[in-house]
Amino acid sequence: MTGKQRAYLRSMANQLETIFQVGHNGVGEQLIRQVDETLAVRELIKLRVLETAPLSARQAAEEIAPQVGAEVVQVIGYRFVLYRPAKEPKIVLPKAK
Repeated sequence: MTGKQRAYLRSMANQLETIFQVGHNGVGEQLIRQVDETLAVRELIKLRVLETAPLSARQAAEEIAPQVGAEVVQVIGYRFVLYRPAKEPKIVLPKAK
């Protein structure tokens, strides 16, 4: 993914609501399944790590992303954004040069 494509996805993520939280149990099988199912529909999602979680946002993002085949778009504070194109993508990324 190019910097321009990542910037485009970051701008889209600004309007997104946080839909999942990583809590004191960390990253579990159920969370992975829910993230996977949601990415199949939405392509771009925002998650949050609670203060009680055993992981930082960066650690959670790097643990979840490979398990669901997604890319980490952005990590800021306790929030992070994941992207995975659908089989029929709704999000059209800028062309890579």
